[in-house]
Amino acid sequence: MSYIAEIETRVAGIPCIIGLIEFESVRGSYSYNAASDWDYHGYTDTDWEVCDRRGRPAPWLANKLSKDDYSRIEREIVEYMSN
Repeated sequence: MSYIAEIETRVAGIPCIIGLIEFESVRGSYSYNAASDWDYHGYTDTDWEVCDRRGRPAPWLANKLSKDDYSRIEREIVEYMSN
């Protein structure tokens, strides 16, 4: 699969790559006329998968993701895409 970005990180202490499939970030308008709360506050939507160090999908490693890992990876993606 072709990724728009490959980000090196760790899951459960194991080095891996996050293959970023989709990324969309919308800034909030903070306007009282915004169509929804998402338009008011803004949002970031990502689609990614955990891969081994060779870039192959690794579902066995994705099963080890904790809530903290998931949040950290989401932050790393936003930071990577902001640069």
